[in-house]
Amino acid sequence: MKKKCELSLSDLRCTCDPKIFTFKNTSAIEPLDEVIGQERAVQAIEFGLNMKSSDYNIFVSGIEGTGKSTIIRDIVNKHAETIPSPVDWCMVNNFKDEYRPKTISVPTGKATRFSKTMSKLIDDLKEELPKAFEHESYQERQSDIQKKYSDPKKEILQKLEMSAAEKNIQINRTKAGYQTIPMVNEKTISPEEFLALPKGKQEEIEENITTVQAEIESTVREVNKINEKMNSQMEKLMEEVTLFVVRHRMDIIKDEYKDCKDILAYLDEAQADILENVKDFISHPEAKPPLEGFMFQAAKPSFQRYEVNVLVDNKSLKGAPVIFETNPTYQNVFGQIEKRAHMGTVTTDFTMVQAGSFLRANGGYLIMEIESVLMNLFVWEALKRALQNKLLAIEDIASGLGFGTLSLRPEPIPLDVKVILLGSYHLFYMLQNYDLKFNKIFKVRADFDHEVEKNEDTIQKYARFISRACKEEGLLPLTPPGVAAIVEFCEKYISNKNKLSLRFGPIMGILKEADYWARKENGRVVSDKHVIQAFKEYKFRYNLYEEKIHESYVDDTIMIDVSVDVVGQVNALSVFQLGDISFGRPSRITAETYMGKQGVINIEREAKLSGKTHDKGVLILSGYLGRTFAQNYPISVSISITFEQSYSGIEGDSASSTELYAVISSLSDIPIHQGIAVTGSVNQKGQIQAIGGVNQKVEGFFDVCKSKGLTGKQGVLIPRTNVKSLMLKKDVVDAVKKGEFHIYQVSTVEEGIEILTGVAAGTPDEAGNFPEGTVYGKVQEKLKRYLERSLKLKKEFED
Repeated sequence: MKKKCELSLSDLRCTCDPKIFTFKNTSAIEPLDEVIGQERAVQAIEFGLNMKSSDYNIFVSGIEGTGKSTIIRDIVNKHAETIPSPVDWCMVNNFKDEYRPKTISVPTGKATRFSKTMSKLIDDLKEELPKAFEHESYQERQSDIQKKYSDPKKEILQKLEMSAAEKNIQINRTKAGYQTIPMVNEKTISPEEFLALPKGKQEEIEENITTVQAEIESTVREVNKINEKMNSQMEKLMEEVTLFVVRHRMDIIKDEYKDCKDILAYLDEAQADILENVKDFISHPEAKPPLEGFMFQAAKPSFQRYEVNVLVDNKSLKGAPVIFETNPTYQNVFGQIEKRAHMGTVTTDFTMVQAGSFLRANGGYLIMEIESVLMNLFVWEALKRALQNKLLAIEDIASGLGFGTLSLRPEPIPLDVKVILLGSYHLFYMLQNYDLKFNKIFKVRADFDHEVEKNEDTIQKYARFISRACKEEGLLPLTPPGVAAIVEFCEKYISNKNKLSLRFGPIMGILKEADYWARKENGRVVSDKHVIQAFKEYKFRYNLYEEKIHESYVDDTIMIDVSVDVVGQVNALSVFQLGDISFGRPSRITAETYMGKQGVINIEREAKLSGKTHDKGVLILSGYLGRTFAQNYPISVSISITFEQSYSGIEGDSASSTELYAVISSLSDIPIHQGIAVTGSVNQKGQIQAIGGVNQKVEGFFDVCKSKGLTGKQGVLIPRTNVKSLMLKKDVVDAVKKGEFHIYQVSTVEEGIEILTGVAAGTPDEAGNFPEGTVYGKVQEKLKRYLERSLKLKKEFED
């Protein structure tokens, strides 16, 4: 059976022949300009990019290191080059409500120019309007208006004074109004003199004063009407002069932006505001001493309301924008309203509104990592809301939550953005299952594979990828043996001889480290020697813990037998995972069987040191034992199974076949050779199933055997379905070649137990009895003895 199941050298490792490469080094071949093995993902991305509907945003899933970010950027950038650049965006004052500033679209690349044009216009008006109002023609027209209305006022006032004089009343003008003073003998009298007059005279004077005051009120009303007419005429004159100065300047700007409705509407509003506030342009407040009126100085005219805040200017852009937001905080994505400290408080205005990546990507593509998005408060909900409503609202989070001072609420901005999120499978499934809006917004999924079929075409593409990586990163070119070593590394990394890894992150790390070792030797190219050195040095930097664990096997701190035969004891194999480093080591499994009805007792489970998958694997043993040995009579046995010297949690079912072998050995009393370690899970029908980490497990047991001394009888039992995963290190292959170590493949428990014990498993006859002398025959005999003894004891107790 051993010879039949032993693997040949060609099964242990797949080598890449450097002769398949015809180049001298990778600098002589064309760098790769396409994507390797991601046809499904690329097709999905192109579909999503070409779908115009707003709900066809893209979620890109896949494990780390498959090149998602790089590939997405390349594809999206190429697609964006074929699309016209979008319009620019500016924020301007809302002259009707300063707390609701407006956002206007500006022709592509003209936002900054428009902002400077408006600033120049205001500066020009501040100079030209005062000149216009100081011009002789304006002064003459102003004098004519004043003269036109001053004469009627004089006549009305003279008439009032004459009427008052006839009634011996003098009218004095004060800041508070008109004051009436009585006169006697053409002389004004004081209040004391008035009281000294006869009562009849006092009544006469009071009656006259009442009459004059009524005339004063009537006169004031007439004067005010005249003043209103004069002021109206003056305002019309000022508006006419202002309009004359402003209109032709505005017309020049309007002509330049005649196809932009937003700008034309804003210019009309700005012109109306200038006409209404023209005095701000012509007033010249007198300078005051430094301390005079310090606390209550009159506010200076502000021309900031005419400024244009440039949010996005796409002047330097070629095609649609592609924004990769690496830090998707709320402010970075949606924009923010900045504040200015002033006299113990904070103020803001529309010029302090800043655009985020969402607005900068408007008309193009926004790429973000979903994990970073979910880690930042409010971003995910705001993102969904913006995509659903096709509107971007730049808001102040603090004021929206009831904190801080009153802030601006700019009008929403129309959105046309394709959002691309990068994330893991776990986050995708979580959002798909628990977020009802996710499937409505992100209807395209691009799933990146981590492996590709190995053939001549993909191997040649690998060489071109290496050529591209060396060119972009400034690395030394690789020789054909160097490329072959990288290909073999990719096969081992994916644990499949028929596949190549698409996780280019680790590959890039090896290329950079191999370049370092080549340059250290003053080499001009990277050979396989440098690639292998990079592997070894990388492992050396990270395997201190592995060496410490290995020392405990060498000094027998962890008890492992590799040369004797023991009943009910098998060496299982497990994998230690420490970040990117994983290594295998053996663990002793023992099984003890005795009379009873408890069935299989998993000591790890009883001690709460086992996981659910491991518990399942142990429970499967009962099914196999019942299927094989309890067809004619019940099994009356207790079985205790444990991992010796295990003090931490155990998970996985890869040792279930090992546990079964230990149980069968204990029941049959046939020893198992400890030089052969076992890995593989088992089902209830006795079939050996594939497991993970087969290379690490084989190499780990080989290292222990090598330290304790190779005997030529040692080896590892693996599932037949894992043969394709073998990419063992050369030390193991060399030992197998010399006959010092062996690798066996099995597909059933019967094959495995025969290799471990050297005794035939046995095939049952029609009555279900196994032949004497076989492993299963001896198991059956012991189970019968247990049953007979238990029945006999039961009868004795009953008697």
